[in-house]
Amino acid sequence: MAAHTGGIVALSGCVAGELPRLLRSGDGERARQVAAFYRDLYGPERFYLELQDQGLEGQARINAGLVELGRELGLGLVATNDSHYLRREDARAHDILLCIQTLKAVNDPDRLRFPTPEFYLKTPEEMASLFAEAPAALRGTREVAERVSLEFEFGKPRLPQYRVPGEYDADSYLEKLCREGLARRYAGTGEAQQARLARELELIKRMGYSGYFLIVWDFVRFARERRIPVGPGRGSVAGSLVAYLLGITDIDPLRYNLLFDRFLNPERVDLPDFDIDFCFERRGEVIDYVVRQYGEDHVAQIITFGTLAARAALRDVGRALSLPYADVDRLAKAVPWAPGMTLNRAFETTPELGEMVAANPSLRPAVEIAQLLEGTPRHASVHAAGIVIARERLAEFVPLYRTAEGPVVTQFPMGTLQELGLLKTDFLGLRTLTVIDRAVAILARQGHALDIETVSLDDPEVYRLLADGETAGLFQLESSGMTDLLRRLRPRQFEDLVAALALFRPGPLGSGMIDDFIDRRHGRRSIEYLHSSLEPILAETYGVMVYQEQVMQVVSVMAGFSLAQADLLRRAVAKKNTQEMPHHREAFLRGAAARGAEPAVAERVFELIAHFAGYGFNKSHTAPYALIAYRTAYLKAHHPLAFLAALCTSVAGTTDKVAAYLDECRRMGIRVLLPCVNESEAEFTVAGESGIRFGLAAVKNVGSAAVDAILRERHAGGRFSSLWDFCDRVDGRLLGKRGLESLIKGGAFDSLKARRSQLMAVVETALEAGQQARRRRDDGQLALFQGGERDPGLPPVPEYPREVLLAQEKEMLGFYLSGHPLAEHERELRAAITATAAQLKELPDDHRATLGGMVAVRKQILTRAGEPMLFLTLEDLTGQVEVIVFPRLYARHASALRDDGIFIVQGKVSVNEDEVKLVAEDIRRLDQNGGDRSSGTTAVVVELQGAEGHPDLLERMKATCLLSPGPCPVYVRLPGAGKTIRADRRYWVDGSRELLAALEQVVGRGAVVTRLLPATWNHKEGA
Repeated sequence: MAAHTGGIVALSGCVAGELPRLLRSGDGERARQVAAFYRDLYGPERFYLELQDQGLEGQARINAGLVELGRELGLGLVATNDSHYLRREDARAHDILLCIQTLKAVNDPDRLRFPTPEFYLKTPEEMASLFAEAPAALRGTREVAERVSLEFEFGKPRLPQYRVPGEYDADSYLEKLCREGLARRYAGTGEAQQARLARELELIKRMGYSGYFLIVWDFVRFARERRIPVGPGRGSVAGSLVAYLLGITDIDPLRYNLLFDRFLNPERVDLPDFDIDFCFERRGEVIDYVVRQYGEDHVAQIITFGTLAARAALRDVGRALSLPYADVDRLAKAVPWAPGMTLNRAFETTPELGEMVAANPSLRPAVEIAQLLEGTPRHASVHAAGIVIARERLAEFVPLYRTAEGPVVTQFPMGTLQELGLLKTDFLGLRTLTVIDRAVAILARQGHALDIETVSLDDPEVYRLLADGETAGLFQLESSGMTDLLRRLRPRQFEDLVAALALFRPGPLGSGMIDDFIDRRHGRRSIEYLHSSLEPILAETYGVMVYQEQVMQVVSVMAGFSLAQADLLRRAVAKKNTQEMPHHREAFLRGAAARGAEPAVAERVFELIAHFAGYGFNKSHTAPYALIAYRTAYLKAHHPLAFLAALCTSVAGTTDKVAAYLDECRRMGIRVLLPCVNESEAEFTVAGESGIRFGLAAVKNVGSAAVDAILRERHAGGRFSSLWDFCDRVDGRLLGKRGLESLIKGGAFDSLKARRSQLMAVVETALEAGQQARRRRDDGQLALFQGGERDPGLPPVPEYPREVLLAQEKEMLGFYLSGHPLAEHERELRAAITATAAQLKELPDDHRATLGGMVAVRKQILTRAGEPMLFLTLEDLTGQVEVIVFPRLYARHASALRDDGIFIVQGKVSVNEDEVKLVAEDIRRLDQNGGDRSSGTTAVVVELQGAEGHPDLLERMKATCLLSPGPCPVYVRLPGAGKTIRADRRYWVDGSRELLAALEQVVGRGAVVTRLLPATWNHKEGA
């Protein structure tokens, strides 16, 4: 402490401080010694004794002792108030916040609480009244305040310096690198490239950002040289030709009409953002490089604060007040789910909320306190990607602290750092880059060299895959809503995929914009342009204004704005800035008139801009992400085994994800093989022409050290011939009994042609034999099976029943691989359900759904009224979901639910933050569902989105149906036309799994289901 007293004024602290505690305990002599120590350490003019008065027991005696110490030692006094909230009336809300933080209820007698409501920021008048008998303390408070001087300078960039070679400065070195990149990126440099580069460089130099670009180029170059995957771009930076030439981005801004002014606008003074995607697993290597380059005290990660959002505030306050969970949950769910939603806005826009509180007045205190607490920081954590780099020591600009986990972070959040002019860059870990890199590596090991960055963007197989809805595992494309959009859109070029990613957002989805776009794409609606100058700009999106860049170009071309000015107009319109809008509108109309546009046409164009600017998306962001999506689609279309193996490895720690991708493998006819000590690697790998082998590292209870030892020994000494041979060669201390049993139960020793029951019977013996063999080797003796010793063999015990084997696989691997208890019932399940466990997570709150599966876990509890209710974990072929069975329904089905079986559950989706559950409304066994078949007909239902524009689909469908004739009628749903057609009887089918799979290949994944249809099904028969 003595080494760091310079420039510091020290106060003695609140009642919990060292001096007050000594005085409270009656140890006045020790208190005098401590006060003298701090006086000598800081100097009598910089150490003050602190008086407080919150009405606490013993505080008056403490203050009297402090005044006496001050008199004896010649120390100044200050009057302060320990402030935990702003106003006295906030004490109640602060008390509830303490309960939330400590997970206690207000009526808990043992909880943490503040004894008085006096811990607020008191006024000068209140402090003068409290310390009327100690005017010296009040003077001391003013004195300390006047001595403290801390100034922040905002708006001035404080960029670190990149060390350039001696003969260059930052500007000339950046230009040199760009000229080299120009020759590398373009076979023949034309005037367009030269002019764009000159314009960008001029602006970058003028704004003093050359060093900024060089810093980013340097760490991206480091990543590429070490083969760490880097994304093609993210955000507005993709609009910069300089970034493309430096290799910071990998998508040509000229080819895709991306605008530099969307990234660097001289009309705005804020620093542009470089957000870079790196391989999820190796991102840390790039951060370490930056720390080495600029110094540990110049680089830090950034703090972020988790805050209480509207719904969470209601739930937390309700819990602290011990209100009934169901009442609070119902109220919280009624709050609209939207970015930035507050309780005030929710009550203004959702009358139902006010009605619920009026009907249940006990909820009112929770609402009032939650309104005070929402937005309050709940906890501090480290920003997932943000890194700040400073020219000087960061401590000169911002306070820092070291987290419990180790990293040093700023105490100011990202927005404040940007206001201070510090360089902030997001080093984002993108798992998909790791997947692509791993898939390419798998192909390389198979002798197939693939440069994924140079694959054609016009591959018909890729667009066929997308149009058929084969999107599972594809970056940004695998949600059911996006799958449906692609099936309707049927993209045929890369620009269509870029547009799809930009359109799949709440605004366009709710505005009818997507339907308009798709109808124009398929020629069902004519493409019109209000003015001839709009056609070159909007032709690629069929006359629909999809991108922010298009808004800027329309304003620039039609009204003569610079692109920088057009960007300001776009921002004002998108943010609905009512103060700036009239000014921009007038300037646009004036500029359009000067360029010869009719006033009525200019008015309509501005209305069009005002409408679409709120929905427009940044093309510079969506184009690079479309490129990543395309590359994943290319791998799935041409190299599905390598792609799905890499995909499963990337999500190995997330059971639901792996289950979904393993189900996709099965659907595509790809065999998923059990782990094998003689075949598996640590990760999922390709096995033969049509299989994927489970990785050893994904087996439970088997650590990385054990996996490394197994692979090392197998590569050095060849395949394992028996369990005894395995235990002789692999150190059992790394694996242990539990790990060895996990491998056996997971099927990893099945290649040895021994029963799992036999292997389990000798685990301990084999491990002990292996340890003895190692001890003999350490003593220079022969190994266990050398010199004539033989394998002891295995006991003749029968194999476990099949259901036990499957259960063991599920326990150790998290999945059923060699079979699934539901597999033989898959067709009946599909006929009875409307969603799978995996699909449930994409459905909105309160959506009705029907799921089917077997009960994996049962948990019965008693309600407050003493009634039993049940929590079920229902498992199907794609994963698990929790089902809530309330007392009344449970009473009707209690006996059936106690037994094993396959159940069909109908209910409502319940979304609570990241948790998705199903609240059951009806339950029946699958056999009961099957028993109802007399009341209806099993039929095949095919949904054709956008089929009106593709008559070839219907012809291919007819041909497929004719190959599998049978008694099941075929219904074709045409959502675009709002009708359902029953096919002519000659196209009825046998309903087999093979037929359903063949139809899916024609019309797209998820578009074909079997249904038990009642005889009263409304339909129109057709050809």
